[in-house]
Amino acid sequence: MADHPVDEKLPPLKMATTGLQHVAAMYAGVVAPPLIVGAAIGLSATELTFLTGACLFTAGLATFLQTLGIWKIGARLPFVNGVTFAGVAPMTAVVASTGDKSDALPIIFGAVIVAGLLGFVAAPFFSKAIRFFPPVVTGTVITLIGISLLPVAFGWAQGPSPTADDFGSATNLGLAAITLVIVLVLRRFTRGFVKQIAVLLGLVAGTLIAIPFGVTDFGPVADADVVGFPTPFHFGAPQFQVAAILSMCVVMVVSMTESTADMLALGEIVDRPADEKTIAAGLRADTLGSALSPVFNGFMCSAFAQNIGLVAMTKIRSRYVVAVGGGFLVLMGLCPMAASLIAVVPRPVLGGAGVVLFGSVAASGIQTLVRASLDKDNNVLIVAVSLAVGIIPIAAPEFYHSFPENARIILDSGISTGCVAAVALNLVFNHIGGREREAEDVTHPMEAGTEITESSRAVAAP
Repeated sequence: MADHPVDEKLPPLKMATTGLQHVAAMYAGVVAPPLIVGAAIGLSATELTFLTGACLFTAGLATFLQTLGIWKIGARLPFVNGVTFAGVAPMTAVVASTGDKSDALPIIFGAVIVAGLLGFVAAPFFSKAIRFFPPVVTGTVITLIGISLLPVAFGWAQGPSPTADDFGSATNLGLAAITLVIVLVLRRFTRGFVKQIAVLLGLVAGTLIAIPFGVTDFGPVADADVVGFPTPFHFGAPQFQVAAILSMCVVMVVSMTESTADMLALGEIVDRPADEKTIAAGLRADTLGSALSPVFNGFMCSAFAQNIGLVAMTKIRSRYVVAVGGGFLVLMGLCPMAASLIAVVPRPVLGGAGVVLFGSVAASGIQTLVRASLDKDNNVLIVAVSLAVGIIPIAAPEFYHSFPENARIILDSGISTGCVAAVALNLVFNHIGGREREAEDVTHPMEAGTEITESSRAVAAP
């Protein structure tokens, strides 16, 4: 019996190039949190490079746990794990409230360790929610994942910094557009292996085209060390403060919710639907990876949704490809110079490729919704309201500005709020006293709800 495509081992060159493509797709997302938190603390350039390399190293270890798995740990799906952006706000809040900034990272690391261990214990209970994720819910959440990621691509397309003079310039947007066109042309007019690595080739071509415009910066390569190792507890032994632990536990719940949605999405894309056992194993990998990450000076880890788009677009479903990507991340963490090669890719070039990647996720969600019986009015309402709730943080970023900071960690995640709304509405409309409603056909707002018959005309006539 042939192996499932998820368990397929590809030729070495194909494994390496497609694995590197996964790293290129998620690199910016991994390095952004340490750069933001490190800048808030006031780390030197050397320490900031060390912190970034540590996060790359721990992302690789977490990816190994998720793709290869040990015991009951790891979904064994083509998942890339890395630093979750949901933790940035509470981590910077910890930095702001810490008098001695040298204590900030040890406090953060202590909180992440506790939250990770608690999440590991809770994983099998959290996974039992799988029965509340039918296609109407998963399709909505997958669509929201894609929609929520698209603004990231649009931001990359404008440039690396909103305060820069060239942010949103014609040059930056043009480079993004050129990269997008290159990827589309390669996908349309090539076949086989070249077609599958179209995004990686687009990133290389876009980077080369950007050189004459002065956008490509090779400085990180020149300044980087050849070898470096993330010494355990480099910034000091972990410290445990209740407030920091509580805030990171909230982030862990958000992360587990998003990871569950991501696993359901990827399971559909690779044709190996994620069941309760798979989700529990995947959540164990996320939480254990998060608990171990601070040992090597990294932050909380979670599945990266943007790589789901890469799997959907390339149709390469092998988890071993992503494991190779995890190997590249580990090597980058051990070799800062290698890590800096990916940093050479200009942000606008990443943005052009991101439009394809993240749009593919949204398209996968729409494909799932096709199977969600949208000819029933209850399902239409579930999708309509859940999408609206999930899009709020994108369309109106300050909508929840008056809420407490801890509440905003959840509310500002459109994926989490949309997921909660979809699950709750599905319970109300399709489970709690909803049997008689399941037979109702959809009633469109612009159409009559009932047929006008001759007898009804007679009744209505004066």
